[in-house]
Amino acid sequence: MPKGYAEGPAAEEAERRLEELERGGGEPRRAERLAVYGSTEDDPERHFLGWRDELDPDELFASGKAWGLTVVRATV
Repeated sequence: MPKGYAEGPAAEEAERRLEELERGGGEPRRAERLAVYGSTEDDPERHFLGWRDELDPDELFASGKAWGLTVVRATV
């Protein structure tokens, strides 16, 4: 009999995860912070500039110190 989508390692992992959730276990949720990425004159490649709660990307851009800014959610 051929294996269907409800058999095999993926189904076993899904069933294990469901049982774990029903028991209230599972991986603890990781803390998340907003990270600011962009380019600077010293390093024109996109790189991590700092945490959003520690610097203001609008102010950073307006000053001309950085450009191409993006804010992304990162786990810490």
